[in-house]
Parts: sequence; C-alpha cells; structure tokens
Amino acid sequence: MENLARILAEKLLNISAIKLQPLNPFTWASGWNSPIYTDNRKTLSYPDVRSFIKIELCRLIMENFGEADAIAGVATGAIAQGALVADQLGLPYVYVRSTPKDHGLENLIEGNLKPGQKVVVVEDLISTGGSSLKAVEAIRAAGCEVVGMVAIFTYGFPVAVEAFKKAGVTLLTLSNYNAMLDAALKTNYICSEDIDTLREWRKDPANWTPRQVKE
Repeated sequence: MENLARILAEKLLNISAIKLQPLNPFTWASGWNSPIYTDNRKTLSYPDVRSFIKIELCRLIMENFGEADAIAGVATGAIAQGALVADQLGLPYVYVRSTPKDHGLENLIEGNLKPGQKVVVVEDLISTGGSSLKAVEAIRAAGCEVVGMVAIFTYGFPVAVEAFKKAGVTLLTLSNYNAMLDAALKTNYICSEDIDTLREWRKDPANWTPRQVKE
C-alpha cells in the first residue's frame, strides 16, 4: 500500500491535481493559507489516471467491504468517480448533496437507497472530514448502514482522524500527505527545505503563515 500511495501521489502531481506552492500559498475557502491545493476532479480528464483510481478503489472495497450492496458518492468531487466504481462493481449507485435541492422533491440523496442496504461511501479528498461525515449522516438517516468510506487522498489531519473515529466510520485512502511529500521530493518537484514548510503547515493549518523569502 505504501508503494501504491507514492505511485498515485506522483500521478496526481504530474497532472496538477495536486499543486504545491510553499512560497506562494493558496487561500482555501475556509480562509486558511495553504502551500497545497488539491483538485482530484482533474483526474477525470486523464483516462489512465482515472482508470487507475477506479480499479484501486474497487480493490479496496472488495478486499475490505465485500458485504456492500450499494455505493454512494459525495457531491460534487466524488460523483463521477463513485459512479465509475459502482459501474465496475455492478452495484446500485446514489450521490449525496451537501444540502437538499431547493426545488422539486428537495432531495439530499439522489438515486434510490433502500433501508437496510450496506453502503460504501466514495470521496475524492479528505481534509477535516466534515462534509464527508455529513454524507454518512444522511445515508444513516435513510435507514442504511455505512460499512466504510474509501477516498483518493487524505491530508491526514488529526481532527479528521478523530472525527471518523467518533463517527464510527472506517476510512481507507489510496494516497496520503506523507506519500505525496515523498513523491514530490523524489521527482524534484520540491526541495528538502520545502519539506519542512509543508510538514509545519500540517501541524496547525488553521494558523499557519508562510515563511518570508530572504532577499
């Protein structure tokens, strides 16, 4: 799994699904300054990467959640990848909105879940875990059992680890922050000095400030 995590991280870096800018940080929607930005929707435009992710997510599900009889994607980033996984496994598929639709049937879950079904949730990215676990709550409220969640990438924030533990959800990911740092250093995407910056950010991302460039 460690080798797989590095291989996928390198693929994500190569197609700019993950971008690293330690000296010119991004601003997340939360307002956090961040030396990393991840957009796994980009993987959909690269058939080889898209298929690699689909196959490996299916493998994770078959090896760890073989009792699943439905797949749920989390809107919006995991809608497409979740559908690909469900199609490959031949399982029913739904996706979960962040908020109920504001017209018509006002659905929160799009598709047809039957009470009692065992569901695996597919995510593209795990940051704090908040939106992912809201999807879990919606599925449970529909009378279904969430047997686990699989995702493409996680930052590995302690707050997310604790949130999943508290919610009683098993999370498995294909790649992670540490594997990404290894891949970035190996491919000369970043230098050793950048590694320190990136590790420091993850310790306290909400309060991190970028280091100043020396004149």
